[in-house]
Amino acid sequence: MPYIKKLRKKVGHEPLIMTSASGALLNDNNQVLLQARADTGDWGFPGGYMEYGEAFSDTVKREFKEDAGFEITPVKLLKIQDQNFYTYPNGDRVQPVNAFYLVKLVDGKHFATKPDETVKVQYFDLAKEPPKFFNDQHTEMWQILKEELSLK
Repeated sequence: MPYIKKLRKKVGHEPLIMTSASGALLNDNNQVLLQARADTGDWGFPGGYMEYGEAFSDTVKREFKEDAGFEITPVKLLKIQDQNFYTYPNGDRVQPVNAFYLVKLVDGKHFATKPDETVKVQYFDLAKEPPKFFNDQHTEMWQILKEELSLK
């Protein structure tokens, strides 16, 4: 986040193209782990923006641990998403270019999440969406995952 804060100090609320990575972690019942975000309360796939010098795979590992509390490793790149736009409540506008991965646990150890980013994490059955996704990009990720698992 320090990188984004520094950037925003220079450009204000100008629209930005931001790179990010997110992951889909399935349990043994084919349920997917989602995070309830602290900023909106909406549900989304754990992930976030890259820091300068990171690769997409490094970003999803770091962000997943921060947001969901689990160490993961990327298994498969499901899609690069580049057609979504979002305006944050403070007016910041972004076009997030997101690398969406299928991931697996490194081990079952759970770490504390960042309380300013995550309210809770919960597994969801892919047959029933959570009450509200954070934005259209997360809704699209839900569909991508269902197609990957042939659950259209």
